[in-house]
Amino acid sequence: MLPHPGFVRTAPLQGETTSSLICRIASRYGLEAKALRSYWHWRNHQPKHESGATRADAEVLLNAAGRQILAGLCGIEEDVLARALPSWAREEATLPAEGDGVPTAVWRVGGVVAGPVAFGCRLCAAQRTGTAVQVVRYAPRWGRVCARHGQWLLDADADQPHEHLDVRHLPEVIAAQWRWTGVV
Repeated sequence: MLPHPGFVRTAPLQGETTSSLICRIASRYGLEAKALRSYWHWRNHQPKHESGATRADAEVLLNAAGRQILAGLCGIEEDVLARALPSWAREEATLPAEGDGVPTAVWRVGGVVAGPVAFGCRLCAAQRTGTAVQVVRYAPRWGRVCARHGQWLLDADADQPHEHLDVRHLPEVIAAQWRWTGVV
C-alpha cells in the first residue's frame, strides 16, 4: 500500500540519480532505503565494488508503473521528474512492457547510464531540501566545484569514504570555477 501521494513532498535536485532520490525519499519518511525499494520488483542486485561495498554511483531504471510509484512517493509530477532525473526515461530491455502494470526496476552503474557521477554538495542540498543527506548526481568533471561552499566534489564511482575536498583556502580553484560558467 502506498502512502498518500505527496504526503511528504521530496523534490529532485537537477541531475540527481534516481537511486539518490529514492534514498532521500526514504530518509524523509524515516525509513531505510531498502524498505522503500520494496515497492518495486527488482530484476537484479545493486552494483558493488570488488571490496563488497555498495556503489554510491548505482543507478535505478524504472518501467512506467515504477515511475508512477516514484512520482507518488515524492509527490512530484512525472514531467518535473523527467526534466530533473537524467535516467528517468531510459529504456531497458529487461524491464517489462508498458501494459504489464508491475512496477519493476533494474540496477545499473550510473556512469554507464548518463555520464560521470559525482557526490553533490551536502550544504547546497540542505539549503534546498532542509536536510543534509548524501546526494549523488550526474556532473561533468569540469563542473564539480561548489564555489558557494568551497568543496571539490569527488567521483561517486570510487570506493572511498570522502565525498569532497575542502578548497575554501584555494581561491584560485573557486575563481576558476566561477570563470568556467562563462566559458561554457
